[in-house]
Amino acid sequence: MTNRYIPNTASDKDAMLKEIGVDSIEDLLKTIPVELRVKSDLDLPPAMSEPDLLRHMKELGKNNGDVESSPSFLGAGAYNHYIPSAVNHLSGQSGFVTSYTPYQPEVSQGTLQAIFEFQTYVTRLTGLDIANASMYDGASAAAEAVLMAKRVTKRDEVIISRSLHPEYRQVLETYIRNLGMKIVEVPLQEDGRTDYDAVKNALNSQTAALLIQTPNFFGCVENPETIAQNLNENCTLLIHCTVEALSLAVLKSPADCGADIFAGEGQSFGLPVSFGGPYVGMFAAKKDFLRNMPGRLVGETVDKNGERGFVLTLSTREQHIRRHRATSNICSNQSLCALRTAVYLSLFGKNGLRELALLNMKKAAYAQEKIASLKGYQPLFSAPIFNEFAVKTPVPAVEIQKSLEKEGIIGGLDLTSFYPDLGDAMLFCVTEMNRKEEVDRLVEVLGRF
Repeated sequence: MTNRYIPNTASDKDAMLKEIGVDSIEDLLKTIPVELRVKSDLDLPPAMSEPDLLRHMKELGKNNGDVESSPSFLGAGAYNHYIPSAVNHLSGQSGFVTSYTPYQPEVSQGTLQAIFEFQTYVTRLTGLDIANASMYDGASAAAEAVLMAKRVTKRDEVIISRSLHPEYRQVLETYIRNLGMKIVEVPLQEDGRTDYDAVKNALNSQTAALLIQTPNFFGCVENPETIAQNLNENCTLLIHCTVEALSLAVLKSPADCGADIFAGEGQSFGLPVSFGGPYVGMFAAKKDFLRNMPGRLVGETVDKNGERGFVLTLSTREQHIRRHRATSNICSNQSLCALRTAVYLSLFGKNGLRELALLNMKKAAYAQEKIASLKGYQPLFSAPIFNEFAVKTPVPAVEIQKSLEKEGIIGGLDLTSFYPDLGDAMLFCVTEMNRKEEVDRLVEVLGRF
C-alpha cells in the first residue's frame, strides 16, 4: 500500500457501507442538521506522501526539549530518573508488551504474578495492608481514593490542602462534579506546609476525608501524623498522596503517618517522563476497606496439587458485577507500567532505593542553597524538602525560562500558571540525573538577572 497510514481504500468503504445497509456516508449523517455542518473544506494543508510526512514529523520533533541531552530541572509530577537497561530489556519481552489483565485470568499465571509482585512492593513502601493492581495514574488514584472515602464514611465533604498538585485537583473536581460532593480547601502555613489548625476548624460531621500530598506540590515534606488523632476522633479518613514515589524510600511511611488510604504516582520507578504518560497509579489501604477499593486485586493461593498459584481475587468494576455495585469505572490496570515498576524496584532493592532517595535530597539541597545565595532569589518556604523547592525570582519566570532554553537548559516550572498570587516564582527539581556541573551552570545563568 503506497500510503499505509490511510486506513481505508474507496473499495473498503463501499464494502463497509454495503455491510451496514446504507448507500453512502451521507446517509450516516442525516441526524445532524444541515445548518450545523461544515460546508467547505477544512483549513488544512494538502496531504503529503508518506516519506514527506515522516520527514516533516522529524523536523517538528527537533523543537522538543530532550531530558537526555539537555539538563532538566523540571519536575511538578514528572521526574527524570535513571532507568536501568534491565528494565527496558525485561519488560520488552514479547509476552509482556501487550500486557493486560486477562478475562480468563487464572490461565495467565505470569501476568497475575507480575501484578502480585507490584502489589507487594506497594504495600511494603506504604506500610498498608493491601494494594490493588494499579490505577491509570496518580491523579485518578487520588480521585478514586476520595470516592472510596465517601463510600466508607457515607459523607460528602473532602478537605484538601492548597498544596495539592493543581492538576490532581482538576481531576478530582471532574470526578465529583455530579456527585453532590464538596471540596473544602485549607491554606498553607508560612513554612509551606498545610495549616492543620485550619483542618481542625474545617472538620465536621460530613467530612469524609483529608487528602494530603507529601512531599507537596512545592516540594515541602508534610507532617500529616500531627492531625491523625483529630481525624480519627471525627471518623474522618486520612488519604496520603505521593506524586514523587521515590520519597517513600526515606520519609515516614503513609501507615506510620496514620493514613487509611494511599494514592500515588509510580512514574519515578522505571517509567520515562514521556510527555506525561503512560504512568502508573499506586493505591493501597487498610484491610478493613478491602471491598470498597477500586480496580482489581490479585491474590496468592495453591492449586489442587499444592503448588503456588495466583488468582484475580477482587474485581469490582461494572464489567464484572452489577453496575450499581461497582466501586469504579476504571476498565484496566496499567499492567505493563506496573511490571516496569516491579522490575525497577527489584533491581534497586530496599537499600539501593534509599541511597538513591538520599542522593536526590542532597543534590536538591545543594541547588537550593546555591540559588538562594543569588541576589534577588529566595526560597518561598522554609519547610524540609525532598527533591523540589520553590524560589522567588527577581524577574518573571518566563524570561528566565527563555534564557535557560537558549543555554540548552530545561528550567523549572513557572508557578504563576497555577499560583499567580505567589508573584514571580519557579519550582525547581533536582534528581540523581543532574550533575554538580549542571547545577552550577544553572546557577550561573540565573545569576545574570
